[in-house]
Amino acid sequence: MSDNNDLKGLGGWLILVGIGVVISPFRLLATLVPTYLPIFEDGTWEALTTEGSEYYTQYFDYLLIGEIFFNGLMILSSLALIYLYFSKHYFFPKLYIIIITASLVFIPLDAWLVTLIFPSEEMFDMETLREFGRTLIAGLIWVPYMLVSQRVKLTFTNGRNENSQPQVEAGTD
Repeated sequence: MSDNNDLKGLGGWLILVGIGVVISPFRLLATLVPTYLPIFEDGTWEALTTEGSEYYTQYFDYLLIGEIFFNGLMILSSLALIYLYFSKHYFFPKLYIIIITASLVFIPLDAWLVTLIFPSEEMFDMETLREFGRTLIAGLIWVPYMLVSQRVKLTFTNGRNENSQPQVEAGTD
């Protein structure tokens, strides 16, 4: 049986979580900048949002602003997650679960809204399915880990009131 001190710290499976946490904001930026920047640079925004334009699409501006806002929030949350991870802050597992859950709700919601605005678009194109599948698999693996892992309970304790330290049993990662 492992001693609880062996389970404390950013080791074991938490290393994989940490790699994902560090990569996440860069992956988001690498995906979002090439997607959204051209819309504003090549005249697409004006064509789709100017009433009277041949290509005017009602509500496109709200959809795009909503997507940019949500993704900006995800980037900021990812940066906060990096800080919480390396500072071993007690809020890390909660924010991690919130981010995954929010993504699992946002991806199909956004796909549905796109089909309302662009009825000819397929709701779950290959890119949307890939992103949703990746997030779902990560959620199915890491959310239960965050909830039951003794290592998580022993590691992410900083910032917590000393009277509310988690009670953990000796066990495995």
